[in-house]
Amino acid sequence: MSLSVIVLFTPESGVPSSPPGTDKVVHCLLFALLAVTGLRAAAGWPRPRWVLLALVGYAGLSEVLQALITPLHRSGDVLDALTDVVGIALGWGVGALVARRLSARASR
Repeated sequence: MSLSVIVLFTPESGVPSSPPGTDKVVHCLLFALLAVTGLRAAAGWPRPRWVLLALVGYAGLSEVLQALITPLHRSGDVLDALTDVVGIALGWGVGALVARRLSARASR
């Protein structure tokens, strides 16, 4: 989670320039990683979907905070939040698939 705070809340002046679209890729991968690790951490919980809801909330909140914290000189972006949610879905799917395969392998 601390990596995501650094990536999402670094002041604009500290963000290196990059090719167009790179920002969306970074958002998607970052939230996919958060989803995979969140799902793994929630293994055995009765309701791991709370992690999913918390991540979606974090995606939205991070964009709102980027827009409100003026010293960052960043802007909140609805497309970034949607990309975050796509990353969460991808990470959740990959994490669930890996967990199922590991479980099937362990039961052999």
